[in-house]
Amino acid sequence: MARNREVVILLLDVGPSMHGVLQEVKNICLTLVHKKLVYNRSDEVGIVLFGTKGTCNELAKELGGYKHVTVTRDIKVVDEGTAQALQNLPLGSAPGDFLDSIVVGLDMVMRKFGNTKGKRRLCLITGAQDLLRDPPEGTKEEQVDTIADMLKKHSIKLECIIFREPGVHHNAIMEENDRLLYQFRNRSVAKVVQVDSPTSLLGALKTRNVLPVTVFRGDLEVNSNFKIKVWVYKKTAEEKFPTLKKYSDKAPPSDKFASHEVKVDYEYKSVVEPDKVVPPDQRIKGYLYGPQVVPVSTAEWEAVKFKPEKGVKLLGFTDRSNVPRHHFMKDVCLFIPEPGNIKATLAVSAIARAMHQMNKVAIVRCVWRQGQGNVALGVLTPNISSVNNVFRSFSSLPSSSQPTEEQQEAADNLVKMLDLAPPGREVLKPEFTPNPMLERFYSYLDLKSKQPDANVPPLERSLRRITEPDPDVIGQQTQLIQNLGNAFELKENPKKKKARTQDILAYAGAGDQANSVEEPSVEKDRLLENTHPPTENVGAIRDSNPVQDFEAMLAKRSSSTWVQKAIEDMQNYTAALLQKSRDGSNYQKALECFAALRKACIIEQEPQEFNEFLTKIYERLKEGDAAKFIQLLSSKNISLISKEEAPDSDVTEEMAKSFFLKREKASQ
Repeated sequence: MARNREVVILLLDVGPSMHGVLQEVKNICLTLVHKKLVYNRSDEVGIVLFGTKGTCNELAKELGGYKHVTVTRDIKVVDEGTAQALQNLPLGSAPGDFLDSIVVGLDMVMRKFGNTKGKRRLCLITGAQDLLRDPPEGTKEEQVDTIADMLKKHSIKLECIIFREPGVHHNAIMEENDRLLYQFRNRSVAKVVQVDSPTSLLGALKTRNVLPVTVFRGDLEVNSNFKIKVWVYKKTAEEKFPTLKKYSDKAPPSDKFASHEVKVDYEYKSVVEPDKVVPPDQRIKGYLYGPQVVPVSTAEWEAVKFKPEKGVKLLGFTDRSNVPRHHFMKDVCLFIPEPGNIKATLAVSAIARAMHQMNKVAIVRCVWRQGQGNVALGVLTPNISSVNNVFRSFSSLPSSSQPTEEQQEAADNLVKMLDLAPPGREVLKPEFTPNPMLERFYSYLDLKSKQPDANVPPLERSLRRITEPDPDVIGQQTQLIQNLGNAFELKENPKKKKARTQDILAYAGAGDQANSVEEPSVEKDRLLENTHPPTENVGAIRDSNPVQDFEAMLAKRSSSTWVQKAIEDMQNYTAALLQKSRDGSNYQKALECFAALRKACIIEQEPQEFNEFLTKIYERLKEGDAAKFIQLLSSKNISLISKEEAPDSDVTEEMAKSFFLKREKASQ
């Protein structure tokens, strides 16, 4: 077995006590499978259900017993069949014996791999509410010890997730089951997690195991004579979407083993001899410096490159108020004293407590490894206990801006209502709450692999619990929300008209008088509105607010072609707006439409759509009075979308900057 290949056996309780959360159980197992299909395609997965009506496992056939345990999928390399086996989990009618399921899963691993070493994991999800059968010999505690010895012998890890809703009454059976599961943990072979909501269940199973690895081991240099041995771990890291790769459809449809990968090869040829390929040892990098290219060799570049020394240096201390939270833009690292070093432990503790008492933070300069090309600047904050007064008080504001007692009370009640950690219970625990965007992405990726033309499905019920407010909480606090609305008077903030100075200067620079710029009149706006009656549903661009309608169409995404439709509608509307313009009456609105269209084409990675449209408009308006609009676009820097803004563009930054200039010279 490959060194990095992991074997996972899913032990799923489908008995009556788990019927209410089988959908969530299916979702978390599917997420594990989807991630393995993306990141670890050589991993192997097996599926065991217990609490089923029937029985199907090798131990039952050979030895008898082990009833109501069904192996629905043997240990195999993860594929679409693994996901299919999880789609329709049966509603079991028998009590679930989790000890029997663990033994069956252990037996599956031993039958396939014997005494070989590797990464193996049993993932148990159960309610642990059913009575376990008595073992043929000895007690249940002795059976647990025997199983734990076998798990340790074969280096198999056990993850136990116990689901119990808050209203479930604990009885003697549950207490015994909990004691047995925690006995596995005490034997250092298992991790036990207990959750009380379907939402927490979604994030309880770790689909990817990330081992804590130090990013730095060395001295925290306070000064040249005072250095503390520390270890630095990453505490948080952003989980990113998988990297999209280029796909080729040139392989024959009958070839099932085609990789569909795109391989890109580059050839460098001499300008003097275009047919001659220049080998790597005869190539050198060059940098533009004015009109000429200055060659710089690798050795020369290494000589001038900044090479900071590895280390962490304390630059000084400052008040905590001088470093606001929005300055924390990178990953969080945890500094701990070197394990076993008593002097380092005392030094770190003393500095942290002094910083906490004086409300100070430390500014540090970090170079995590030798040869690192950049220097990280960070802030060390003491982690002693919970910090009070995180939010700034209104008392620092003038009396006219301070809330009344009624407003303060209404706001306080709203904050209490939104508390995710009421006494005795915590909702949406970070360690048990998955990222809903990634969960939905992996689910849609699986759907797209089976149905290439499938649209994005609606958000699943389990993910809506994370992204939307709890309807029960909102329903119970309707009066509180109404009191908040009544306590604050909502006033309209009148919009100030922006000066058209730049537009006037642009027109005047073309040789026209400033007073030739005419604002669209109310009558003209009404006439334009009558030509396109407003509709209730989002789906058309209207004269009243075309940019807002365009953005609403982009946000709707009811089908895979909706973005293309929105871009085409905006192009048609803008072109018609320019065609109907009289003496520049619609230029300002057309300019706003151009800006919105350009921004959307960059975000949606459709640069070609905008570049072709701008070129067509230029060719149509480059002569006559309409050329003033082209000058207005140029003055606002609304030009072609370059490669720097959208990788799919075939326009360089220089071409974009000189687009209008070259066109003007060509027309002259």
